[in-house]
Amino acid sequence: MSGSIVAVDVGGTFTDIVFSNGSGIQNVIKIPTTRNPEEAILEAIKRYSNGRVQELYHATTLATNALLGQEGFELGPVALLTTKGFKDIIEIGRQNRPKLYDLFFERPKVLVDRNNRYEVSERVDVSGNVLKKPTARELKRIISDITKKKIKSVAISFLHSYINPKNELEVESALRTRFEYVSTSSKVAPEPREYERTSTTVVNAALMPIVSRYIKTLNDSLQQFGSPRLGLMASSGGLVSVDEVISRPIEILESGPAAGVIATAEFSKLVGLNRVISFDMGGTTAKAATVSDFEVEITSEYEVGGKSHHGRITKGSGYPVRFPFVDLAEVSAGGGTIIWCDPTHALKVGPVSAGSEPGPMCYGKGGNQPTITDANLALGIIKDSLLDGQIKLSKDAAIDGLTRLGHLMGLDPYEVARDAIQLVNLEMARAIRLVTVERGLDPKDYVLVAFGGAGPQHAAKVAEEMGINHVVIPPEPSEFSALGLMLSNWKYEARMPYPKDVSEGFQKLDAELLQKFPDSVILHYADCRYVGQGSELTIALPGSATSFEEVKRLFVEAHLRAYGFSLERQVEVVTIRAFAVIKTHLPMGALEAKPLLNEPVSRRILENGKWVDVPSISRAAFQVGEEIMGPALIDEYGSTTYVPSGWRASKGAHFEIDLRWEGH
Repeated sequence: MSGSIVAVDVGGTFTDIVFSNGSGIQNVIKIPTTRNPEEAILEAIKRYSNGRVQELYHATTLATNALLGQEGFELGPVALLTTKGFKDIIEIGRQNRPKLYDLFFERPKVLVDRNNRYEVSERVDVSGNVLKKPTARELKRIISDITKKKIKSVAISFLHSYINPKNELEVESALRTRFEYVSTSSKVAPEPREYERTSTTVVNAALMPIVSRYIKTLNDSLQQFGSPRLGLMASSGGLVSVDEVISRPIEILESGPAAGVIATAEFSKLVGLNRVISFDMGGTTAKAATVSDFEVEITSEYEVGGKSHHGRITKGSGYPVRFPFVDLAEVSAGGGTIIWCDPTHALKVGPVSAGSEPGPMCYGKGGNQPTITDANLALGIIKDSLLDGQIKLSKDAAIDGLTRLGHLMGLDPYEVARDAIQLVNLEMARAIRLVTVERGLDPKDYVLVAFGGAGPQHAAKVAEEMGINHVVIPPEPSEFSALGLMLSNWKYEARMPYPKDVSEGFQKLDAELLQKFPDSVILHYADCRYVGQGSELTIALPGSATSFEEVKRLFVEAHLRAYGFSLERQVEVVTIRAFAVIKTHLPMGALEAKPLLNEPVSRRILENGKWVDVPSISRAAFQVGEEIMGPALIDEYGSTTYVPSGWRASKGAHFEIDLRWEGH
């Protein structure tokens, strides 16, 4: 009997799992995320598969949670070796501030204590010439001191090593005789900007012990199902191997959100929508990204582990990482986002989430602060159970929490719930603005594709805020990111800084990748800027566009589109990138919703300040071509689609729910 193909997306609140036989989707399930995620994964495979697994594709929040200091995933100490005179670069950083006028803003904790930073007497100049080599005596002293401190993970970041890594590689060779975890900037982030490169290398070193331990444990445990191949979703939107992630765990920092955007791109191709906004609202965060002509946008820098995750526009709240990421904006707005009030009794939403344990108050697991899920339950948007009755929700507990909070502000619980949902919708609209308006795009020209467990509940109202009149809810929206894993290709990256000849540079990168992956398709990108600018744009290049003149033309067009102007200046190619893509050949296919064991009944909801009785139907019972006018609710296994007044809902040929604004 052939093995199943399994996709697993471990989120902050729920774990989504999709099973396939290689030609179609067999089953989708959703379970609460556990303290040790691999235990829930293995149990689900035993229960829902035929006992054999051919391949397992995995997205996880492990790396991000570790940087955020989640209990059970604390980072260990890291040592850093830098060029003499540069030991404090990791602490000096940049002058970026996400909140310019916040006098109490605190930068994230530096990941390397100052007494664990070591200066090495070496030097490479800007042209790559080795001016001074490190000495064996100096390295012996440093290694001895690190060993005494029982530090397991070491980062190396020398000046200009992206041009010539010789000194770094010599030091790496010496360190590997004593340390299992060694992260070298010339291998992790061979790019200019010493602070960002050092930060990336340190983040990678800090994550190596935790990620390696988890991946090895999971991979070893999977052997009982027939030695399946394990693929991890990278932040760039492709699957990578176990060895790749163990050596560069920074690759999976945004693996879950990336999978959702991939699913959006594939689904938009299936239904013929060439301009869409991917909108993913789960239990902890909401993510937005644009997909134009079925292509996913890529950026080369991201900030992780901070309080703000607003793509390339907001800097300074986290740790910069120079690595390819799907270009998205992420905000703290999910079903588990906590509703609270500040000392002035002003209503606030987030950024803290209740997670899956203790979860929202209505879960009855000990949560003592109301969340967005509690608000939606109190207002009747969601019913009093999740996952077709597997999780019972207490409306009384939700209203009790909202009532206690309302007493502080002079509001009744339903007013608190209504206002909190309006606030969270505004926050999610901000994320959409960041990936549209900030990129020079008009959101009104796009269709909003909404998914995640909470996305369909809020999609229409968020669309109204943005002036978007067309929303699509794909099949199985709650497990849509896991489905994206199933549709993702294997993807490996190589890069080169400041190529003297762009065409020759791409030829070298292509040859390097094709030697390792002979059956792959090569994609090209270039990070470009006008001379004198401090930041770059990442430009996707057509297969034939590898000359400097072609790259320059595409950059000028992209700069004009993003910022509304061009300059009479020389264009500079800072970094070129090539990706080897290996197709998985799994079809998207049409997915029908699961029939519900407990058919929904009409519910009373608060809409536009009035309580009204609205119809609630099962998505599986909603027929292709059928139409309903809002207000209405469409329930399914993992989510509820809210159709407000003024919206018309129909079911498309690919079982999607199509929402159109008709006006009041």
